[in-house]
Amino acid sequence: MTENISTPSTPETDPPAGPTRRKFLRAATFGAAGAAATGLLASCSPEPEPAKTAEPVKAAPPPVVVKPSVVVLKMQGSWGAKDIINEFAEEYVQRVNEMSDGRLRIDYLVGGSVVKPFEVMDAVSKGVLDAGHTVPVYWYGKSKVASLFGSGPINGCDAQQTLAWIYRGGGQKLYEELLEKLELDVVGHFAMPMPTQPLGWFKKPIKSADDLNGLKYRTVGLAADLMQEMGAKVTQLSGGEIIPALEKGVIDAFEFNNPTSDMRFGAQDVIKNYMMGSFHQAMEFIEIIFNKKKYQALPKDLQAILRYGIEAASSSNFWTAMDNYSRDLQDLINKHKVNVLRTPRGVFEAQLKAWDTITKKLSDEDPFFAKVVESQRDWAKRVAYYWALNDAEFKLGYEHIFKTKIPTG
Repeated sequence: MTENISTPSTPETDPPAGPTRRKFLRAATFGAAGAAATGLLASCSPEPEPAKTAEPVKAAPPPVVVKPSVVVLKMQGSWGAKDIINEFAEEYVQRVNEMSDGRLRIDYLVGGSVVKPFEVMDAVSKGVLDAGHTVPVYWYGKSKVASLFGSGPINGCDAQQTLAWIYRGGGQKLYEELLEKLELDVVGHFAMPMPTQPLGWFKKPIKSADDLNGLKYRTVGLAADLMQEMGAKVTQLSGGEIIPALEKGVIDAFEFNNPTSDMRFGAQDVIKNYMMGSFHQAMEFIEIIFNKKKYQALPKDLQAILRYGIEAASSSNFWTAMDNYSRDLQDLINKHKVNVLRTPRGVFEAQLKAWDTITKKLSDEDPFFAKVVESQRDWAKRVAYYWALNDAEFKLGYEHIFKTKIPTG
């Protein structure tokens, strides 16, 4: 391929202007004029608006977290201000309040803050209180069946095994049936299987069942029927009324519940003989109740916290009791010089006979009483048998290790 190299033209060598060149020049002139016109028109047109800059997108505000309103339940106990049973109530309250994460709060009041100790059930049923921490023997005046839920006839089961009857043997359903019969507008559950309650405090040691005859004695529930059957003159009083009644001579002797409660209200300062062991209240537990309308208005998860919190507190209460009851019994013996004795076997035997009489009489009078007793006995026949047959000789173990004899009646 060869390149065509052009040489600059000169006037002498340029060809003469012909028609083709004239057309070219004319076209060039017109092109220049058009470009000029276009430029003129462009200069006369309004300037284009500058492009709008998009505004930055504002970040969405953080979502407003609305805290759910706190449900507050007002609970009163049936216990004097110094009683350790208030601590059992507070252990329950603490667990509920923490598990509900601020959505539910129980405010606890000691006995007498709003109503008297024996009036807690009625106050909760009527909505004067939202909840109560009490025992069925405090309202057994409505029906003696109430006392079967914790302080009833002996059948071989202790409190722990009787509480198992409540939750696994049909006791809870019978309790709810009783509440419905009495038109009590409450929901209730049970906690804290109490150790056997001592026979109590006496001016003279009890050596036989005959020593109870004619004695002015404080107890509550069906235990009152029992001790009356054994010849005692019974007055039913709350814990805070016991020492004033003793000082005034209204009673000569009393039982309340345990070494810690008894020591805290000053039993050791006015009387010095303390009889350990009895069948009058050998299987009692705490009753925790709620106004039914208030309870049913709660979300299901909060209802569950109230219910299962009772089971948690039941264990905690028992541990607290073991620690305090045992320590305070030693203080009663060593520091306060209380004469602590084991109740004689003859008293236990007399109590069993008295229970037989009372149970038959009340069962004949009230078919529902008989129904509850029969349910308990069906449970005890296999549960107490298993326990008694299998339980180790722990007393023997204690005496072997510590080289000391535990007092016997």
